[in-house]
Amino acid sequence: MASPIYPMELIDRCVGSKVWVITRLNKEYTGTLLGFDDFINLVLEDVVEFEHSQQGVVKTKLHSTLINGNNICMIVPGSDGP
Repeated sequence: MASPIYPMELIDRCVGSKVWVITRLNKEYTGTLLGFDDFINLVLEDVVEFEHSQQGVVKTKLHSTLINGNNICMIVPGSDGP
């Protein structure tokens, strides 16, 4: 029987790896996960922000960013995003 993997444990395993973060605010982020806290606030580095608008997708490169856990819909481990 396999042992269960809990959400916080899965996120902890992703520290130092690429992740794709989808938010409720029409934005998506890809980058390396540096850390997180109990509220799933994420710190990413080497970030590309994808903002969806009526004109299309706008890409912005950022050195690092903090994403509020309340705005996160999904975290995809090991992905470079859209």
